[in-house]
Amino acid sequence: MNKLKMHSPDLTRANIDKLAQLFPNCLTETRGADGEVMRSIDFDQLRQELSGSIVEGPQERYQLNWPGKREALLTANAPIAKTLRPCREASVDFDTTQNLFIEGDNLDALKLLQETYLNKVKLIYIDPPYNTGRDFIYDDDYSDDAESYLIRSNQADESGARLVANTDANGRFHSDWLSMIYARLKLARNLLRDDGVMFISIDDNEVDNLRKLCSEVFGEENFVAQIIWQKVFSPKNSARWFSEDHDYVLVYAKSADQWTPNLLPQTDEMRARYKNPDSDPRGPWASSDLAARNRYDAGLYPVTCPSGRVIDGPPRGSYWRFSEASFAKLMQENRIWWGDEGNNMPRLKRFLSEVQQGRTPQTFWSYKEVGHTQDAKKTLLKYVPFRETENVLNSVKPVELLQRILQLAGKPNDNSIVLDFFSGSGSTAHAVLKQNFEDGGNRRFIGVQIAEPLPKPEPGLGSIFEMGLTRVRNYGAEVRGQIDGAKAEVGFRVLKIDSSNMKDVFYTPNAVSQDLLSDQVNNIREDRTSEDLLFQVLLDWGVDLALPITQETIAGKTVFFVDGNALAACFEEGISEEFVKLLARREPLRVVFRDAGFASDSVKINVEQIFRLMSPGTEVKCI
Repeated sequence: MNKLKMHSPDLTRANIDKLAQLFPNCLTETRGADGEVMRSIDFDQLRQELSGSIVEGPQERYQLNWPGKREALLTANAPIAKTLRPCREASVDFDTTQNLFIEGDNLDALKLLQETYLNKVKLIYIDPPYNTGRDFIYDDDYSDDAESYLIRSNQADESGARLVANTDANGRFHSDWLSMIYARLKLARNLLRDDGVMFISIDDNEVDNLRKLCSEVFGEENFVAQIIWQKVFSPKNSARWFSEDHDYVLVYAKSADQWTPNLLPQTDEMRARYKNPDSDPRGPWASSDLAARNRYDAGLYPVTCPSGRVIDGPPRGSYWRFSEASFAKLMQENRIWWGDEGNNMPRLKRFLSEVQQGRTPQTFWSYKEVGHTQDAKKTLLKYVPFRETENVLNSVKPVELLQRILQLAGKPNDNSIVLDFFSGSGSTAHAVLKQNFEDGGNRRFIGVQIAEPLPKPEPGLGSIFEMGLTRVRNYGAEVRGQIDGAKAEVGFRVLKIDSSNMKDVFYTPNAVSQDLLSDQVNNIREDRTSEDLLFQVLLDWGVDLALPITQETIAGKTVFFVDGNALAACFEEGISEEFVKLLARREPLRVVFRDAGFASDSVKINVEQIFRLMSPGTEVKCI
């Protein structure tokens, strides 16, 4: 019976597999430091294959480089032996919601999500630290290779301290920030759908570096826009040089050929331009000039007004936009406007019903349309009862800004996944719920935030992560009060990153001596529940973490069913053939047991045979 691997994907191995498919003659075998034979790439042979285009040595090239870049790439690709543990008491509608909040280091979270949400996320929005010299960044460890990182990551971090101040006195001020962002962007891109898009908020401190970095990760050809958001409504008189009134939002598509922004709704001001002074049955219209300066020899002819006045031709230096025959046809169709007195220069009638039903998004976003920082703080204060004013975040984004991004990124009812792995106060999650409420959409969110302490202790709020939960929980309660609560999807499932459910021996069996084997019969950590094991299985099998979960009792054993019959899991001990047969009659697509949970070795041996006979379509594994 096959066992689940119980750790995040090894992206280095995956890259080797991709190269092996392209250049099978470059695949070789080498011995590692532990003496084990492993698949490797023969770089000399690969250079030979690419000899016409390879760049190495001191040759000049266009690139963004900094100290620590290689190490950042290594740590992005290294696997980790961690898991996500469910937290029902902090969740809302745990069994049915499709929204997720994940507490923990977002680098670990992105690695854990690689198989489950590969090529499935429609929109990623992040508001990372701006590297102003006064904020915090993640303290990533780049010193380990993949194997030692896998082992080390299996150990719980007692303090949970992962954030460090990045002051401008740091000799690697820009480098440390770039390394932190680089590793996360590399992993995040893998999660985007082919028609997916990423929006990143940033200010002047790192916008140039971030744009070069994103062009490397996504490809320069997939740059879409650099939006200017007017974040304040009045100048700062205390500014030393200029009042900084804006931030940027960088937009990169996974593939610019496959993503285009949606049109924005027409404004009241735009609609007000269309009137119907002649009671045309086709409805409101606006007039446009019939003359243009582009040379058009067929556009030189006289016209006669309804009043009888003859106009010799268009204004000097211009041409009618239509030929004389086309102009006559437009007259017959009542598409020419001569003014109230029928004596003006002719103009073309453009009907509201015929023009583009929306407006093309622009790269300048005024606070009047998408809110400003003071709006954002007011919204946060409305849903989070702070006692200490210092805990109101300065970098919080207005919900209206996030709603604009949601409107541009995808359709309301395509069940799209929205990911924010610097979720902070929960603005993105709030915006998803609010936009769904307003347009009837079914978007779902995944928010990731480390348990960063608040600036000052706050009753009932231990961290910024808990602040975000409180905000979204309270907004959800408000929505439920306005519509049928049963129809409001305002819940969220809370998951927390933790050390693996498996004991260390699962990953380092060579460290166990013969006299210790009797203590290793049970390979599961003592403090882990069956539901903890279920979520590690979901991760390892690449099953959506937001699928509905039910529990049933079969022959006295608790069985978890995920999304109906998509997955059945039983982690209890004393599993008998009778129980296995009862479960096989349900014909689940997948089933998983605990390796040490079978009543006897013979039962374990017969499990696959039972399913092969009674449910041949079921995939059987154990942990």
